[in-house]
Amino acid sequence: MSRSALLVPAAAACALALVLTACSGTDGVRGTAGSAGLRDPYFPNAGNGGYDVSHYALTLAYTPDSHALTGTATITARATADLSSFDLDFKGMTVESLTVGGRNARWTRSGQELTVRPGSGLPKGRTFETIVRYSGAPRAITDPDGSEEGWLRTADGALALGEPVGSMAWFPGNDHPSDKATYDIAITVPKGLQAVSNGELRAETTNTAGTRTTYRWRTAQPMATYLATVAIGHYDITRTTAANGLPVYTAVDPEETAASRKVLARLPEIMEWEEYNFGPYPFSSTGAIVDRRGDAGYALETQNRPFFPGAPDTATLVHELAHQWYGDSVTPKTWRDMWLNEGFATYAEWLWSEDHGGDTAQETFDALYDGTYFDDPSESEAVWAFPPARPSSAAHISDSPVYERGAMVLHKIRRTVGDARFYDIVQGWAAAHRHGNADTADFTAYVERMAPGKDFGGIWRDWLYGDRKPAHA
Repeated sequence: MSRSALLVPAAAACALALVLTACSGTDGVRGTAGSAGLRDPYFPNAGNGGYDVSHYALTLAYTPDSHALTGTATITARATADLSSFDLDFKGMTVESLTVGGRNARWTRSGQELTVRPGSGLPKGRTFETIVRYSGAPRAITDPDGSEEGWLRTADGALALGEPVGSMAWFPGNDHPSDKATYDIAITVPKGLQAVSNGELRAETTNTAGTRTTYRWRTAQPMATYLATVAIGHYDITRTTAANGLPVYTAVDPEETAASRKVLARLPEIMEWEEYNFGPYPFSSTGAIVDRRGDAGYALETQNRPFFPGAPDTATLVHELAHQWYGDSVTPKTWRDMWLNEGFATYAEWLWSEDHGGDTAQETFDALYDGTYFDDPSESEAVWAFPPARPSSAAHISDSPVYERGAMVLHKIRRTVGDARFYDIVQGWAAAHRHGNADTADFTAYVERMAPGKDFGGIWRDWLYGDRKPAHA
C-alpha cells in the first residue's frame, strides 16, 4: 500500500471508520464514503459510487524503448451524495500527486482501488475536479476468459484496450460502462511514431528540439471507459470524407496496408448501409485502427474507430461498426447486458449477408438451430450453453450464446412483428437511448411498447432467459 506523506493519524482513524459512520470535512459538510465498486453482477469491484464523471482530460507521454508512461488525469465529476471520500479504479503505476479542487488530497491504495480523501467534504450536487499525476510501466490485465487488455506492448509501440476493465491500467477513473464521459486525450511520443485515439485529431505538434510529437484528440460525445483507446506505432494514415460529410480517419500498420486496402475502401459504403438500417450515426467521425496480427487477440469496437488485429474481413468490419450504435452509443448498464451489444452486432452481419447476396437471416438462424452452422459440433452445442441475458460467469460474457443466440432473439422478434415494425424497433431503440445506458429489462419493455398486442412471452422465456435449447425454432 502506498499513501501520501501527509496522511495523519486523525485522518487515518476517520478513514477506518468510513464504512461504519460519517466523517465531517473542514467545511462542515458531513458525508460518507463513495462505494468501492458498483456491485456489477460479473465485475463487482468495477466502478465506484457517489459521483458521476462528465469529462476526462488525459495528458500522456510514452517511450516504447523503456516502456515508461507518465500521465496526468484531470477528472471532472459531480457528487451524487455527500462525500467524505471516493474511489477511483487504477491498477499499477505510481501516483505522484493528487489534488481535489486545487487542494492536496490524501489517498490510499488497495488492489484496483485508489481511495481519495479530500481536505473537505464534497456536498451532493457539487462539481469537482480531481487531478492525478502518475508514472511507471503500465500493465496488461488478464481477463477472466484468459484474453489480455489494458496496456499492451506491440512491435513498434503500444496499444490500450479496455473491455471490460482494462482502462484502469493506463488512467484512473470510474471504470464501469454505466458512467460515460467526454474525453480530451493528448499523447506525446518519440518523433516518427504516431498516436491514434478516439474522436477527432485536434492538433499535431513537434517540440522545438524535434524529438517528440504530441497528438491531441477530442471525443465530444459520451464514451464509456472500456471504449477508450490509444494506439502508438508506425501507421499509414488515411483521411477521407463519407458521402454524408462524416470524417473518416484510418490508421493501418504498414505491414497490413495492402491486405486492408480493399475492405477499408468499403467503410463508407458500410456506414451508409448501417445508417439506413439503424438510423443516424451517433458520433462525429468514423474510421478504423489496424495493427499487426498478434498485437491483440481480438477486434474491439473502440469508439469512433474500431480496432482490428490484422486486416479485417467485411463481416468483422460490419460487426464492429454496428457496435457504434449498439454498445458505444447505447451502452449496457452492467456487463450482464452484453448481448445488447453483441447480439445486435452479430445480427448486423446477418442482415448485411442477406442484403448482399449471401445467406438470409432466416437461413443463418436455421443453420444455428439445426447445428450445421459450425463445422465443429462442440461449437454448435456451445450456442445453447446458457441464456444470452444471463451469462454463466465473467469468463463467459463474450461466448457464443451472447453473440449467436443473442442475434437469434432479434430474429425471433423480427418474425413476430414483421420487417417494417422490426426496423422501427431497432432504429427507435438506438434513438431512445442515444449516448445513454440501458439493460435487458429496458429493451423488452421497449419492444412490447412498440408492438402492442404481440405476444413476446415465449421469446423472453425460452430464447432470452431459457437455460436450454428451445423445443421449436
